[in-house]
Amino acid sequence: MYYLQNRWKLSRGRLTYYGVRCGEKLNKNVIKLTAKQEKLLASLPCELTAKQLKVLREVVDNRAIAESLPAVTPKSLQEAKFCKNCSANDFIIPGLEFDESGLCAMCESAEKTASLKSVVPIMNEFPHSKKSRFDVAVFYTGGKDSTYLLYYLSEIKKLRVLALTWEIPYASDSALKSLENAKKKLNKVEFVTRSVCAEDMRTVYKKLYELNGNTCACPSLAYVMFYPLLVEEKVPYFVAGNEPAQLIGLFYNRMAPEIAYRFADSKGLNFLVNLGRVLTFRPPLKRGQFHTLTTMKQLAFGTSAFVKRSGYRNELVENVTTAIHTVPHMVEPLKKSVRRSSRSGNIPAFVQVDFDKISGGKYDWTKIKDEIAEKCGWVAPEDSGKGLHTSCKIERCKEYSQFIRFYNMQSTMIPFSALEISLASRNGNISREQAVYEIENTMGFSLYEIPECEIMKGFFEDK
Repeated sequence: MYYLQNRWKLSRGRLTYYGVRCGEKLNKNVIKLTAKQEKLLASLPCELTAKQLKVLREVVDNRAIAESLPAVTPKSLQEAKFCKNCSANDFIIPGLEFDESGLCAMCESAEKTASLKSVVPIMNEFPHSKKSRFDVAVFYTGGKDSTYLLYYLSEIKKLRVLALTWEIPYASDSALKSLENAKKKLNKVEFVTRSVCAEDMRTVYKKLYELNGNTCACPSLAYVMFYPLLVEEKVPYFVAGNEPAQLIGLFYNRMAPEIAYRFADSKGLNFLVNLGRVLTFRPPLKRGQFHTLTTMKQLAFGTSAFVKRSGYRNELVENVTTAIHTVPHMVEPLKKSVRRSSRSGNIPAFVQVDFDKISGGKYDWTKIKDEIAEKCGWVAPEDSGKGLHTSCKIERCKEYSQFIRFYNMQSTMIPFSALEISLASRNGNISREQAVYEIENTMGFSLYEIPECEIMKGFFEDK
């Protein structure tokens, strides 16, 4: 008797694995099926003849079917298998595979992926702009990472920084206090804060909740709101504040292929992009500008046909884009600004600093929190042991909704925070013990709806 194994799902001519695989199977989660293969798999569990097994050879080689009963996904952290090196486990990441020595798929592949730093160009040094009042711009949330980035650019590098904050109804108390303290202490920074009217936000959030099970729209909605200002002010660089675990997490979530991490340094690929622009009478793009245009075009006009065909799609961004477009007047200024900036070449370059390098070799969460508390007046969350995503009251709701959808194989998107906390402990940004503490005490990995979801729904259901 053959059975479809745990975490494999048959749907529309494909067999998909919901998890992270080890070894040469890493990120090879989809098997395209012939009609005959699909029909055989749909009949499982059943006996299979040698001839039928030959037809399903690829499926057998992928361990998608076997004569053993399928394993059971853990129902709690206590039942989970943990990586012997980091905090990753097969409860918060159902379908996580381990090698023979007990290393999870992320630790087992650490050397192979060590060079995958960022999907946008990395820059740690910035020139002073002669065409703008500002040298760089950042989105500032009051969280740990954006506060450290703001401190580095303004106080260490002495740059003229435009800090952009959009007011969300779910900002944590500690983030709001951190924002006010930063305004007092960082005198080289110009702060701009904007908000969306409550009626429009409710419309967007309702749609987003329908699609995602949560209302997390950061940072996409901030891009929509502030890109026209960046173009108007001719800001040369927009600097992202993602710490290392978030950046490599996109690869393990199958949202960014290896080539995306190497594109910025590929002369051949950039030549082809710019050849197309020159032939259509548009100025060639400088380093980082392609990434800006790609990001803003998706938000303004939707996911391109090329990206849809590539197999590497960001479900979260696509759903946010759909939700934002339920309020057309919100995206009209972005559309106009994207078209104008593309024609003129006045495009802020989207870049990323290397948090490990600028912080002395390793972005140590504990040391960073102490440093920004002293230098910027940063205020830690109520649970001072929390280090991942500190700026939002509904972060646990996002974690819960992403987790439950992936756990039930309703979405192929692995919970972002599950990957990030695991990778942070793998990379030494946080100890394994600290990471396990966060998972157990501050995060939303639960099979039952968590109380904070009422906070989230309370806003968009309010009349």
